[in-house]
Amino acid sequence: MTGGFPDAATINDNLARAAAEVGVAMGVGSERAAILKGQYPESYATVAGHAVPLKFANVGAPQLIAQKPGDKVLSAEDVRAAMRLIGADVLAVHLNFLQEMVQPEGDRRAKGCLARIAELARAFPVLVKETGAGISREVAEQLREGGVKAFDVSGTGGTSFAAVEHFRAVEQGAEREARVGRTFWDWGIPSPVSVVELAPLGLPVIASGGVRTGLDVARAIALGATAAGTAGGVLRAASTGFAETKNELETLVHELRVAMFLTGSRTVDELRSAPTVITGETRAWLRR
Repeated sequence: MTGGFPDAATINDNLARAAAEVGVAMGVGSERAAILKGQYPESYATVAGHAVPLKFANVGAPQLIAQKPGDKVLSAEDVRAAMRLIGADVLAVHLNFLQEMVQPEGDRRAKGCLARIAELARAFPVLVKETGAGISREVAEQLREGGVKAFDVSGTGGTSFAAVEHFRAVEQGAEREARVGRTFWDWGIPSPVSVVELAPLGLPVIASGGVRTGLDVARAIALGATAAGTAGGVLRAASTGFAETKNELETLVHELRVAMFLTGSRTVDELRSAPTVITGETRAWLRR
């Protein structure tokens, strides 16, 4: 979720300790700062000291290829170091090209990313995750053919990184990038739509992007997700303290159990078979 700056060590320690005690998975933010730049590796490494049941290392697809001649790219050894740094079980490769297009200093070259992801997937268990724009079935099929083992859809409905970078561009006086961020503020596929499109592919699908409560987790699972991921509320809690972080995670789990009770679902598998009613924008997308 985060890392690469001084306060991140405390935040990640709160997250990892709480995740270990409650029994939920955890991913860190992009490890580019630590692996390519040697910045604040301890902000990630603290996670390795806690018995989190499933840990996701995190690298960016743009850093897998040279953005300009002479650039250092993430090698298989770098990726192995990223996983070892937190004791990771899975490698998450994030797609953030919308964000990069809005950043004044963004990495905007994408050619070759699919081949590098496939190369890594031959050596590591790879999950591909978006960062707010969703994943289409067509893209997921190509990634599955390349050996990717799972997806995290991260569709629209949560944090808009186009919006985040819009404000950064405004601060830096980058007028064109600021306009692009405003234009593409809501660009992408809604999270529920990505889940429905990817679930039939037969690989694990994590629903994220707008997941704020245990009821949202239940809805995602009923639509076909294997699991759900959340960031904002837990990150705010982790910035406050361990007790607040653990309470937030326990509340999410409790809300999920309430939803299961109210739908007569004794297990998560039974929840996947719960009747659903799809309305509004999601229904319009699925009927297109």
